[in-house]
Amino acid sequence: MSGGSGGRTVITGMGVATPHGLEVEEFWAAVRVGRNAIGPVSRFDASGYPARLAGEIPGFSAEDHLPGPLVPQTDRTTQLALVAADRALRDAGLAPGDLPPYGMGVVTAVGAGGAAFGERELGRLWGLGPGHVSAYQSFAWFPAVNTGQLAIRSGSRGPNGVLIGDQAGGLDAVGQARRELGRGSRLVAAGGFEASLTPLGWAARLATGLMSRSDRPEEAYAPFQPTAGGYVPGEGGALLILEEEASARARGARTLHAELAGYSATLDPPPGSGREPGLRRAIELALADAAVPPEAVDVVFADAAGSPEADAAEARAINAVFGPGGVPVTAPKTTIGRLLAGGAPVDVVTAVLAIREGLIPPTINVGTGPAGGLDLVAGRPRTASVRTALVLARGHGGFNSAVVLRAVD
Repeated sequence: MSGGSGGRTVITGMGVATPHGLEVEEFWAAVRVGRNAIGPVSRFDASGYPARLAGEIPGFSAEDHLPGPLVPQTDRTTQLALVAADRALRDAGLAPGDLPPYGMGVVTAVGAGGAAFGERELGRLWGLGPGHVSAYQSFAWFPAVNTGQLAIRSGSRGPNGVLIGDQAGGLDAVGQARRELGRGSRLVAAGGFEASLTPLGWAARLATGLMSRSDRPEEAYAPFQPTAGGYVPGEGGALLILEEEASARARGARTLHAELAGYSATLDPPPGSGREPGLRRAIELALADAAVPPEAVDVVFADAAGSPEADAAEARAINAVFGPGGVPVTAPKTTIGRLLAGGAPVDVVTAVLAIREGLIPPTINVGTGPAGGLDLVAGRPRTASVRTALVLARGHGGFNSAVVLRAVD
């Protein structure tokens, strides 16, 4: 599945909430040099769990960023989304009310929803009784709550939606935003967020068997290595402001960060079918949607699941399209962990910044060992002319998504 719009879709605003900080430039200063933000879990007592590392956002207090009445209504996931949205709109040179109410839409991705809020209220239910459960529980846990709160705060009455596809969902939200622009929306805010670092959320992730159980932050999340033992979870995400180029220029947009040139999504075949996974096809469809040949891609931002089998499958897909070692590949998410629905939008922001600076940020924790035949940018950043970037994401259950980004002249 791919999707396009009538004119070129451009990114005019970016906002992040990551373990490297809440500002795009703060995030870039850390990720471009491979600074590690993974450490012991502090949000709850993880000593009794077999996995105890995460990428947490340090020192975040919603009261410092949001109106007081909004704080008790919202889960941490939503709070991070609202903060990132404020920054993205500011970056785009917009304020609520600048666009016609029906001219703006919001599309977000999420996995766990308002996990911390829901878990807290369940504790109150069983410990104190139903009279102690917050009235806001009726919506604060709901997967669509981020989209709803963002739409209310920004005054958006256009096409709003939510997508759930695990790690791939964030790219699907961006792809859906591009479609909505083609249907007449003036502007769409799109991205994904996750903040399920809670005891119940942790137990649910452990049940997949995909999390790293290492206690060493410098080696726990090491994709494309024979010794890879899983991923380290993180929290946060990113929001992008997307517009058609002509409309953005007409309103005097301050910056056209990059073009969203291509998008595609596929599903893996059923287990045991003997058929090839869908990632290679997603890459080919996204490149075709962008009218970009493989040799024009300057860097691939990998999904980097962190387990030998999944990483080998991704390496095979990349090599099948570009040839062994045919394109630089990187996974800067090793510095912050996998953010599930929030991870791929953060990768999009990272790719935009790589295009801007002409620098590919590194994959850390991997040394110089084997990498499945990939030209893995490991340990240190690499200076390069980056005009076109490919971002990949896969979700648990067989979701595959790909986005092509291109410099705007």
